[in-house]
Amino acid sequence: MKRIILFGAVVLLASAFSSCVVLSPKKYKALLAKQDSLGTGWNESQQSNENLGKRILKLKQDTADLNGRLNELQGKYATVDNNYSKLKSNSSSEISKLSGDLKKREERLKEVEDILRKRDEASNQLKEKLQQALLGFSKNGLTVEMKNGKVYVSLTDKLLFPSGSIIIDDKGKQALSQLAKVLKEQPEIIIAVEGHTDSQKIVNLGQIKDNWDLSVLRSTSVVRFLTESEKVPGIRLTATGKGEFQPLDSNTTPEGRSRNRRIEIVLSPKLDELYNLIKQ
Repeated sequence: MKRIILFGAVVLLASAFSSCVVLSPKKYKALLAKQDSLGTGWNESQQSNENLGKRILKLKQDTADLNGRLNELQGKYATVDNNYSKLKSNSSSEISKLSGDLKKREERLKEVEDILRKRDEASNQLKEKLQQALLGFSKNGLTVEMKNGKVYVSLTDKLLFPSGSIIIDDKGKQALSQLAKVLKEQPEIIIAVEGHTDSQKIVNLGQIKDNWDLSVLRSTSVVRFLTESEKVPGIRLTATGKGEFQPLDSNTTPEGRSRNRRIEIVLSPKLDELYNLIKQ
């Protein structure tokens, strides 16, 4: 372009000379100025072309980068979509499995609740029978109550034993005989006989050394009477001594100590059905 402009200028000058026209200094300067202006325009055009070329290259590079990122994101999306499909499939099977497990647990829970309900019903019936059978001994310190699905028959020591003795007196034998009648009608009942004392130390009781001895020996005396005299099967009974360590009342008063000196006969329905269910 620059050469064309220069060539045009030369042609103009040659034409001027060839036509024998003499240019004035003013016109000559104007021609030179026009030539410089054309040269400047050419340079600016060249620079603009270079800048446009750089911008085109940058846009091409940016487009390539975007295409690369797009391909990468499309790959990630495909992976995520695939994982989601697998997760959805697995979740459906897991939900189905959990639903089945939950249903089984609900069924077992219902079975347990039914067994416990039957236990409580049986214990309540047993309690009522015992209360009627032992009604005549309630004034002598005998009580019947139900706790945690078990029936507790509590007999104070004055109903069963002379002071400091492990030999059951006649009134105590009468009460135990009435109790035995009900127990023999309930072969599914487990019987635990617990001896309890107050906290006072044992003094001059021969071979009975302490409250542990006294509580255990009184308990075994009751078990022996029930098995030997009343023919309650021994396999149903256990004898334990609790000593002074499970008091019902304070040991600071005579009344409280009297309540603490007792035999408790704990009656529990057999729960083999429940134990078998728990083991499953």
